Amino acid sequence: MKIVRTVLLSGVRALALVCLILSFFSCKEEPAGRQPADGNAPDPVSPAQEFPGEINAATIAEWGAPYRGWHYYPDPVIPSDYKIPGAEDFHSYDVPCVYQLPDQTDVWYMSFIGFNGKGYNSFVVESRDLVHWTNPKLAMGFGKEGEFDYGGCVVGAYLYDSWDVKAPRTIRKRDGKYWTLYGCYPKQDGYELRPGYEGVAAGDDGLHWTRASGEPALSVYQKDCKEWEKDCIYQPWLLEHDGAYYNFYNAARGDIEQLGLALSNDLIHWVRYPFNPVVGTRPGGYDSDFASDAKVFRDGDHWVMFYFGVGKGGASIMIAFSRDLLHWTADPEPLYKFGGHPAGLDRQYAHKISLVFNPENETYYMYYCATGDKGRTIGLLTSKKLKTIKE
Repeated sequence: MKIVRTVLLSGVRALALVCLILSFFSCKEEPAGRQPADGNAPDPVSPAQEFPGEINAATIAEWGAPYRGWHYYPDPVIPSDYKIPGAEDFHSYDVPCVYQLPDQTDVWYMSFIGFNGKGYNSFVVESRDLVHWTNPKLAMGFGKEGEFDYGGCVVGAYLYDSWDVKAPRTIRKRDGKYWTLYGCYPKQDGYELRPGYEGVAAGDDGLHWTRASGEPALSVYQKDCKEWEKDCIYQPWLLEHDGAYYNFYNAARGDIEQLGLALSNDLIHWVRYPFNPVVGTRPGGYDSDFASDAKVFRDGDHWVMFYFGVGKGGASIMIAFSRDLLHWTADPEPLYKFGGHPAGLDRQYAHKISLVFNPENETYYMYYCATGDKGRTIGLLTSKKLKTIKE
């Protein structure tokens, strides 16, 4: 199996990152988001090269084994025509993200987005069995006209208590509030009208979210925005490790989407990793056009990234691994290939996952946007066959 290394750093480059972050957070000038990007600036990423610590094929196979061999739930858990009181014009649901509140250990919540022709809104539902979801309500709607999130908000990059792959997806408070990063768009009356942005939101109850900063967390107009991401910023994924916040985000140049990294010490101000993208596209592969929507967790002595690739005629769920959150080795073979569901739910796209482990039945539940014969839905795959499903 050929393993492709997307971005590799030397110790000198790692030191450069530390210096950049220190200089950023000691700077007292206006945030970079108020400055135009230099569209002619060269991308600092050098071509992929050999790295002494690269993860070999045998290790990739070993680390990826627990996340293969999925069982299908027969129907969408959120169908494309799911009716939400007060938001009946929304449909085509996407971007699931499961979490729990600290004082409600027997209840799970799932945020997701819907589209109504104008743009996205985020909604939340609840469940006691991780299969049946009820009580939908608005989590975050359109921003104010003229603002960077006027075209809609996509929550789902929460500040969890732990990012261990088997830990409960419990969100926690910081400074008395719950936090999430979110993707957003400045225009209405269209589908993901560019350029996209990322914002920061906070909430008191973990169910409803409001913007926490007047400036975007990431935008294409910031000084450190590079060529590979100059056309649109998309979805974030938030992670905290060793006192720093990490934001794995996908962005586009033309029709190509790749994954980058930004860092922060306060959730509000972010600086891009200077050697982005950390996971890129691969010609001829299942991620030849897109490497997008990262979800990163700790698995023992290493990190695992679930993302989706677009290539070979559809969107598939992919996997990559790292020992340090900076260097990533991606498996060229899909973790789950589009078109696998026997009911045709994901005939076109299988992407944008949310993974949760249920200790009661020792089973992973992987929610994903399944697009196929029944429209754009939220589907479910499990690592073990559920007892409620007949053979």
